[in-house]
Amino acid sequence: MLNYFDPREYRIDPNRDLGTPPALSETAVALTIDGVEIHVPDGTSVMRAAALAGITIPKLCASDNLEAFGSCRLCAVEIEGKRGYPASCTTPVSEGMAVHTQTGKLARLRRNIMELYISDHPLDCLTCPANGDCELQDMAGAVGLRDVRYGFDGANHLDAETDDSNPYFSFDPSKCIVCSRCVRACEEVQGTFALTIDGRGFDSTVAAGQDEDFMDSECVSCGACVQACPTSTLMEKSVIEVGVPEHSVVTTCAYCGVGCSFKAEMKGDQLVRMVPYKGGDANHGHSCVKGRFAFGYATHKDRIKEPMIRESIDQPWRAVSWENAIDFAAQRLKGIQAEHGRESIGGITSSRCTNEETYLVQKLVRAGFGNNNTDTCARVCHSPTGYGLKTTIGESAGTQTFDSVMQADTILVIGANPTDAHPVFASQMRRRLRQGANLIVADPRHIDLLDTAHGGEGLHLALKPGTNVALINALAHVVVSEGLEDTDFIARRCEPGAYNTWREFIQEEKNSPEALEAETGVPADKVRQAARLYASVGNGAIYYGLGVTEHSQGSTMVMGIANLAMATGNLGREGVGVNPLRGQNNVQGSCDMGSFPHELPGYQHVGDPAVRERFENLWHVKIDDEPGLRIPNMFDAAIAGHFRALYVQGEDIAQSDPNTQHVEQALTSLDCLIVQDIFLNETAKYAHVLLPGATFLEKNGTFTNAERRINRVRKVMAPIAGKEDWEVTQDLANALGYAMNYSHPSEIMDEIAQLTPTFTGVSYAKLDELGSIQWPCNAEHPDGTPTMHEVDFPIGKGHFAVTEYVATPERSNRRYPLLLTTGRILSQYNVGAQTRRTENSVWHSEDVLEIHPSDADLRGIRDGDWLGVSSRVGQTVLRCRISERMLPGVVYTTFHHPGSGANVITTDSSDWATNCPEYKVTAVQVEKVTQPSAWQKHFQSFDRRQHDYLEHSSDESNFAIK
Repeated sequence: MLNYFDPREYRIDPNRDLGTPPALSETAVALTIDGVEIHVPDGTSVMRAAALAGITIPKLCASDNLEAFGSCRLCAVEIEGKRGYPASCTTPVSEGMAVHTQTGKLARLRRNIMELYISDHPLDCLTCPANGDCELQDMAGAVGLRDVRYGFDGANHLDAETDDSNPYFSFDPSKCIVCSRCVRACEEVQGTFALTIDGRGFDSTVAAGQDEDFMDSECVSCGACVQACPTSTLMEKSVIEVGVPEHSVVTTCAYCGVGCSFKAEMKGDQLVRMVPYKGGDANHGHSCVKGRFAFGYATHKDRIKEPMIRESIDQPWRAVSWENAIDFAAQRLKGIQAEHGRESIGGITSSRCTNEETYLVQKLVRAGFGNNNTDTCARVCHSPTGYGLKTTIGESAGTQTFDSVMQADTILVIGANPTDAHPVFASQMRRRLRQGANLIVADPRHIDLLDTAHGGEGLHLALKPGTNVALINALAHVVVSEGLEDTDFIARRCEPGAYNTWREFIQEEKNSPEALEAETGVPADKVRQAARLYASVGNGAIYYGLGVTEHSQGSTMVMGIANLAMATGNLGREGVGVNPLRGQNNVQGSCDMGSFPHELPGYQHVGDPAVRERFENLWHVKIDDEPGLRIPNMFDAAIAGHFRALYVQGEDIAQSDPNTQHVEQALTSLDCLIVQDIFLNETAKYAHVLLPGATFLEKNGTFTNAERRINRVRKVMAPIAGKEDWEVTQDLANALGYAMNYSHPSEIMDEIAQLTPTFTGVSYAKLDELGSIQWPCNAEHPDGTPTMHEVDFPIGKGHFAVTEYVATPERSNRRYPLLLTTGRILSQYNVGAQTRRTENSVWHSEDVLEIHPSDADLRGIRDGDWLGVSSRVGQTVLRCRISERMLPGVVYTTFHHPGSGANVITTDSSDWATNCPEYKVTAVQVEKVTQPSAWQKHFQSFDRRQHDYLEHSSDESNFAIK
């Protein structure tokens, strides 16, 4: 007897398609299928039960990530005591049921069905791009179809024109069998509803939008339809060009913080396509346009393929061997320290690199450089998350799994745009909204999540930029003043003294929605409605992004969010929680690995002697007990002449950090800038040493996503320059005289586990066994911790922090009457270095300035005009896009193209606790102009010169290290 009543049924090979989704019932049902007795959860389909028993039933319209549809009829079975031939995909099991899947009558029925399908399908299998990877072809063989009685003389669809408008896949309707899998995938998996079945009967066809080309429709190119298609109707152009892949490697996407698992499908050493992996616990077989299709940058002609060095940034590059480049860098660093002191150099880790690589960089700084001058790009995005959550609940990470959202009754999204920045999780969130969950969005801009099809009407709190803390205080005020607190949770789980102090503060009239309405711009009745919805309608979950952290009161706001969750008891179980949505693939991991100047791996303070002793014993070196320089301090110290050298791995601070001209001045002031990256990015143009980086496809390691999930990154192809990033860091350490002797990243993870309490149970062997692990993973939680804080907090009792609202100094005035806020767009990623080198640029070829119609009318601005955008630190020029997404008085842009100069105008105003820049509030003025800004003209000439230096680089035969 086979028993599949175990809820861990997903341990079955995820590559198998079981036909229909799993049932979650706790009641077991026993039945026999072809004489095999099996126990499955009540509600399981006959098709899935058969698949679990190892019995294959032919199917075309069914897939286990879609609800059963029952249109193809190929999966018909015989059930004792029932008339006819029911579809096994839509028929649930019942106690004592006896099913037969292989009889003479069924065989004839299935062949007749297949014969009808083939009668309107091109018989070009030998030249079809799906040959060998076609479900229709497979099913024809499975049912024994050997002859087709119907010719093509009558009406057919064989002359239908192919739609090649999408850069990544084609749509050939002549091969469509109208199974509706693509339509259902678009609805159920992605939630875009871009595809429909147009017409009825024989005239039924799949249509995008209002019978448009795919590129003109609402399709977001997530690839769900392509993946669902059982024929070559929807097919990747890479497969059409190269052929069907031969083998695959499971790895983790290197774009956003969702951490999707993919099968990198190869033909020889050539990557043909990335297919979302069904066994991925973060994405469950779904993807977005970036992870699914935008991998071409890995083999782009712009890749840096050999090490480069030069004496100054006004000289051409010299291509040298790895040995010479590392020796040159090491001699420069040692010479600078000998002349200017131990503190005169530092390093910046990357949130795009693996945990192991990030760990090595901070180890190099602390042990090899002898100081704590290490920081990471998380400084400019999520450092307030660390400070705020550590202060209130004791751990600087999200509390839930992504799957937890499926049990949320009210979803509060603050300062985040999931459909653009975290699209795969956004699809899951939309699925929950369609099931009836409430949505509250606090954002100055109208985001697409508010337009979720069939998801009900969301509540939009369109607050003024910079007033987050005022809003969160007003929400908490309603909770307390209207008796919506969870007094039992507070009594059991929170510090009474801190709570009483906070409660007294939050009840003050100055924190009421009415008192703060003029400040936030949000009507008081809307605030009260939102507070009641979050506090009293079942499980309340909070998801937030950079619209929370990138403010002068970012840390205060994070504490305010935690206060609200604790006050309402929305922590410690499924469906609730405080969840920061990390922007890049390994922001969480870069923080975990000790990238901040005051913390060793695992958020252990460098000032703690016991902590330092453990690291010193393993590293065999003394560690400085004083925190080092943060990134903004490094810049200031470089300009002042105290900080002289910097090692940057995988970050583009010249484009991503605020006040670009200040950053450029700092980089120009350095005696030695070492950049390790895959392209000549904006920072590398100021470098003296350029070390080739490796993409995620060329390395082994791990990433940690926004839900604390550690996923394996597996090498798909050999590094184009010969080394993985961790090997380069190791070589530099050895050249500096500090020995590192790892032979594989798994050994680095073993060392991390020795030193980091939340990682003690993590190893590559366990990751391969479990698929992924959410830390903490230790003796107490041997298989990881999906939900945090179920019993208590790491600090014992939750700590309510007083969150006094302090208005940002960056306020609009007569000279700068508009407020600029920034964000991301679906097709591009961060600074765009990767996605701009793919076909994703067809969706976003330039950064534009969105401006409200009333503000445009006031200035005589029309759509498409060039606009000069001036702030108190700089000016740039962007093309105008008139939009009603923002409030009047607010303008918006993205920062994916370096020439747009978005960060030329953002200031160095920052969070009071962490120096996280206030990207989201910049006072600006806009006016029509006819030429680029002075900075843009300088950028263009400097860019041309630096690329010319690279193009005309010489080899090492003409160079001797001095």
